[in-house]
Formats: sequence, C-alpha cells, structure tokens
Amino acid sequence: MTPKVEYIHDIAALEALYGKPGAASLRKVTTHLTPLYRKWIAKSRYCIISTVGPEGTDGSPRGEDGPVVTELDNRTLALPDWRGNNRLDTLRNIVSDGRISLLFMVAGSNTVVRINGQARVTADEQVRAMFNRQGKQPATVIVIKIGEVYTQCARASIRAGIWGARRQQRLADGGRDAGRNEQWRRRRNGVRCGLHGPGDQDALVRGCAVWGRTTLRWPWGP
Repeated sequence: MTPKVEYIHDIAALEALYGKPGAASLRKVTTHLTPLYRKWIAKSRYCIISTVGPEGTDGSPRGEDGPVVTELDNRTLALPDWRGNNRLDTLRNIVSDGRISLLFMVAGSNTVVRINGQARVTADEQVRAMFNRQGKQPATVIVIKIGEVYTQCARASIRAGIWGARRQQRLADGGRDAGRNEQWRRRRNGVRCGLHGPGDQDALVRGCAVWGRTTLRWPWGP
C-alpha cells in the first residue's frame, strides 16, 4: 500500500529546507567556455543530453572515439547525430523546444561539467562536412548555444564509485586523508593524470582509467 505523502509545492518552502547556495557554487558559473572548461570538454568523449518536448522529457548518451562535441566559438558547440534506430527522441524535442542540458565526463574523473543552453538541428552540408569520416557524414548536427557552463559537485560520482571500487574503498576507509595520500604518492612517482599539461587525449584517458582520478584546479570565472 502506497503511504500518503505530502509534497512540496512552494519554492520558498523548498529553499527553507536547504538554505542558500554556497558562494563557490555560484561563482563557478560562466556564460561561455573559459580556457579550462574548453580543455575539459575537448577531452570528453562521452556526454549525456537532456531535452524536453511536447511528448515529455528525454535523456540520451552520446559518445565518440574523439571529442564528443566540436567548439564553433566560445559560446557555441556542435554535436553530430549519426544514423541509428531513427527514434529521433532528442531531435524531435529540440525541433519543438530548444532547451537542452549536457553532462560531460572524462573517464576516471569524478568531475562532471554541465552546460545548459538552447539547441537547434541543422542538415547544412557545410556543417555536416566538418564531421566527415571516411566519406560518411552525420545525418544532422545539433548546434548548441551555451547559456551557462559549470562543474558539478563530485560527491555523486564518489558515492557511486563509478570509476573503480578499489579507490572508492580507500577513500571510504581513510576519508580525505587517504585521498591526499594517494595524490601525494602519484606525484612522488611522477604520475600526472589531468589537464596540467598539453598531453594528448589518449594519454589522458588511459591514465585516468588506470589511476581513477583526474586532478583539476578551476580558476572560476572568465
């Protein structure tokens, strides 16, 4: 039997339960790609797209063997849509309602970069030709205008242990000190996994997959 539940219908009542957002969570939001956000997204081979339309909402994973999106300018991204099962759930929603959100991930890192904005779908030949692969082109390209971009708190990824139970168990056993010790050990051994240098994407992904962490220092703001 389903219990009787009281739901929250008032924004003020909701906010009273949580309090005000921290200053850092607001300061990290930008309206365009900063240098580090640009580097992070260029390293991302996998993202999740959320859209909404007359028939409801949709969440769709997208992945590539290289960068999952291409930067057109610091406020615009392009994402190829290759032929698949032809359900077109994401594309139908975008044509009806341009609102879009994306989560960008890099293998091995608990950091997630979020983008919210407006999207449109194009079959323009010049745009499709940008993604030519051995004579094949995507059926369409999703062009995304960035409204805001920021990092997501890593707690969910850490709790889920999505990049390997071993490291997550170390963190659970030793808390933050274990994380610091692991970071110190990697630095002592000369291991670098992250965006500290210009290393190629394959090296980054291989390194993150092995060490289970990407370290980033985010200078919030433009």
